[in-house]
Amino acid sequence: MPMVALHWEKYFQHIVEKYNKIYKVQMPKITPHVCRHTYCSHCASSGMNPKHLQYLMGHSDISVTLNTYTYVDFDNVKKEVKSLEKAVL
Repeated sequence: MPMVALHWEKYFQHIVEKYNKIYKVQMPKITPHVCRHTYCSHCASSGMNPKHLQYLMGHSDISVTLNTYTYVDFDNVKKEVKSLEKAVL
């Protein structure tokens, strides 16, 4: 039987509490949504087609996918430009 989100949230909570009782460095609260966000962010940063990622995540609007899960920084832009230069030359 599939587990509902609330069950996953309780399962994660139990794991974090158990970990935090044992170790000095405390683990923050982890929810299924945190895992979803992390997965989507990694897919976006690895170059997945934004429209495919939108479909996979179930976002009705591409702006949600692009504005929430994609990040622009100089190193990534530089890498894209070099990739484009190789393709053109």
